Amino acid sequence: MPYQSPVSPGRSWYEDTAGSRPEYPALDGDRQCDVVIVGGGFTGLSAAAHLAKAGSNVVLIEAHRFGDGASGRNGGQLGTGQRAWAEEMEAEYGLSRAKALFDLAEEAKAHLLEFAALNRIEIDYMPGQLSVAHKQRYVDDYKAHAEIMASRFGYPHISFMDAKEAAERLGSTRYFGGTRDTGTGHIHPLKLVIGTAKAAAGAGAQLFERTPATGIVSGGGKVRVTTPKGTITAEKCLIGVNAYGGTLEPVSAAHIMPIGSFIGATVPLGSASTVLPGGESVDDSRFVVRYFRKSKDGRLLFGGREVYAVNDPKDIHIHIRRQIAELYPELKDVEITHGWGGYVGITVPRKPFVREVMPNVISVGGYSGHGVMLSNFFGKLYAETVLGNRDRLKLIEDLKVPPFPGGRRFRAPLLFLALSWFALRDRI
Repeated sequence: MPYQSPVSPGRSWYEDTAGSRPEYPALDGDRQCDVVIVGGGFTGLSAAAHLAKAGSNVVLIEAHRFGDGASGRNGGQLGTGQRAWAEEMEAEYGLSRAKALFDLAEEAKAHLLEFAALNRIEIDYMPGQLSVAHKQRYVDDYKAHAEIMASRFGYPHISFMDAKEAAERLGSTRYFGGTRDTGTGHIHPLKLVIGTAKAAAGAGAQLFERTPATGIVSGGGKVRVTTPKGTITAEKCLIGVNAYGGTLEPVSAAHIMPIGSFIGATVPLGSASTVLPGGESVDDSRFVVRYFRKSKDGRLLFGGREVYAVNDPKDIHIHIRRQIAELYPELKDVEITHGWGGYVGITVPRKPFVREVMPNVISVGGYSGHGVMLSNFFGKLYAETVLGNRDRLKLIEDLKVPPFPGGRRFRAPLLFLALSWFALRDRI
């Protein structure tokens, strides 16, 4: 029987095309180390790889298998900059700090590609991203954004597209214009997860799957992470569980909320298809964003149904096909070979959450749909912090990220109401 993640619905196209997916043992017995990492996604595995290569004794535990969460199941788009546009960050923090945050994100992009090349990880990188307006009144913002990126942030790779150019590049007339970014692209995320784990293990990190953390306690200069079959004692701890933290650590849970996102993969569309002839990935201006791209073998990978309630939809295929048909009527009956979902972590302002939640314990997450490149780089920045340079991680720690309102009891219902309202706004 093919493996089915116990925490994320459906089997992804990534799982069937990633090649060999090594299994790692469960922890059995106590361990002592320099750094314990909780969470085997992009953040934790990247931190483990960089720390181990620098000579640290690292133990990493994952409750299920590496890549079962958002890291192995996401849309694969790198994006550019932080989740918010650079000019929005400038309005809040001033040009100097906004530029520093943008430059950090650009370094994250370069780091991901360099890390993959250095460690010989074939991530199926494909260049280009289109960001498109689903309402006419947003078009001027996209035009201004392209000009601002070149003139104020030194990024000349974004160009404005009018409705005609957008239609040609999308193969759909449902959008009113947008931007084209030739300085970024998209990848096969599970291949990166698998390769990063191999790099970390090869550097000497001790990696354990199917090992949930049952508690984290910090005191007396030590951090103790308990698991079902052993306790890990360390000098420092990184929590990198993002949307899958549950009640493990209350501060993170108050600031990072899980939302479900679902993707479908079609059969290969063939060389005659007019869908995305340039091979770019796409994101649109909806608050409940639609994101899609073509794979190297010509399938349309389409994500667009975020779910804020607890229950997963019974049939991902039906909902995804309906959204595909809105943009590409000729695909209304297309066969969808895979439908899957997972949970991403969002914060109130859609900015990443980095905080020392107890002595010597730093939690990192809340990438809000912009985590493919940021999470890998934040793992590197955490390693820098352990090795004595916290300055660059501090840029993210100092961002204003308030907790979700409502306390533990009402947080999820309030989020559901708020985001349902935003979804309604997308349609009117």
